[in-house]
Amino acid sequence: MNPEFTPHSEISGDEIDEGEYSQELENQHKDYSKLLRYSMLGVLGLMLIVGTVFGANNLTKTEPQTKKVAVARPIPVTTLRAEPVKSYQVLRTYTGEIAAIRTSELGFERGGKLVDVFVKEGDRITSGQSIAKLDVSNLQMQKLQLEAQLAQAQARLDEFTAGPRQQDITAARAAVEDAKQQLQLQKTKLKRRKYLYGEGAIAREQLDEIAFGENSLNARLQQAQSSLDELLAGTRIEQLAAQRAVVKQLEASISDLQINIAKSTIKAPFSGIISARQIDEGTVVNPGQAVVRLVENISPEARIGMPTTVVNKLRVGSSQTVEINNQTTAARVASILPVVNPSTRTQVVVLKLESSTISQINPGQTVRLKLTDTIPTEGFWLPNKALTQGLRGLWTSYVLTKPKTENSNTNQDAFVLEQRSIEILHQESDRVLVRGTLQPGDMIVADGIHRLVPGQIVRPIGE
Repeated sequence: MNPEFTPHSEISGDEIDEGEYSQELENQHKDYSKLLRYSMLGVLGLMLIVGTVFGANNLTKTEPQTKKVAVARPIPVTTLRAEPVKSYQVLRTYTGEIAAIRTSELGFERGGKLVDVFVKEGDRITSGQSIAKLDVSNLQMQKLQLEAQLAQAQARLDEFTAGPRQQDITAARAAVEDAKQQLQLQKTKLKRRKYLYGEGAIAREQLDEIAFGENSLNARLQQAQSSLDELLAGTRIEQLAAQRAVVKQLEASISDLQINIAKSTIKAPFSGIISARQIDEGTVVNPGQAVVRLVENISPEARIGMPTTVVNKLRVGSSQTVEINNQTTAARVASILPVVNPSTRTQVVVLKLESSTISQINPGQTVRLKLTDTIPTEGFWLPNKALTQGLRGLWTSYVLTKPKTENSNTNQDAFVLEQRSIEILHQESDRVLVRGTLQPGDMIVADGIHRLVPGQIVRPIGE
């Protein structure tokens, strides 16, 4: 029996046998093992508490040393001063196109067979230049016939105007004298025949023959005398007027043919560029059917749609600079159309281009006008590298502030980083205009913010 074990009760050898005594010893041994385990657990718990307290004391003692190192050796950062602005300028680009003053679909006024097209697409032509031609062989034949008739009518008119020739008058007088002589001879014969008939020497028939001959010669004399009188009187006014009318009618017919022949050739009504050729040779065209499209390029204009707020700042006659084919050229505001597009809410500004650009541009080309617009907005300009992404769509920047508590060991150049929320108003290539909790004169970290955190001790190295 273990001497350190104290039995709960005394048992005499007379009252218990040997088996019962062995069972009692086994029970006492189990109780002793439990007591030993509980004692060891208590010792381990005490050691854990002591270690925790000791570690806490060590952390408390080293914390002032860590702060002392951070204050003594701040991180250098590049800074700038927040300078407020009341507005900013934006370079806006407005796009339009080169517009031709005139565009014509050229065709013939009469129908016919197309025999020649003298131009091709892209050709630059001058005013009056021939473009296309119809077959005019039938018109030429009609013209020749009318010209022959006109020559005949004109000769007759000239004859009427000049009057009878002297030779014709002499011949007419001779005819009158001959008729008189013949009549006188016939009268003498009639007188003799009457005498003979009275004597019964001739028959009645012979007398009648002579009498009839006298009447015929008398009529012939009257006719010859009338022709002579007509020649002596000259051409009548009515004959001259009628012949002149015939001449003018033939001249009008020839002029109409000449007009049709002229209409068989298309000529450029103005200088420009052939933008489209729609019909080739050999085609029978109808009157008015388009053969080519001519676009004027002598006085090119640029038409650009702009918001009404921008248009109100422009003045007619003011000089501007436009960009065409990546090249700038001078222009002048010619007019501002008063109509506002209901869809885009823009007005068309018409700009006249310099004459030197005529050979370099074509209608329909894109033209750009850049204007500087001033936006009245207060804010601060910051470089892009001074911003970092914040919460809820905002951005943040770091501002240098003095520590709230200072002691004799604190570095005078040391500052604490404070995070400020800002909103971006406008962005350019390498800077942004912001507003928010910044104040004029704040020192702001300009670069390297990816390695900084709020509350960090820093030292400015430039403003």
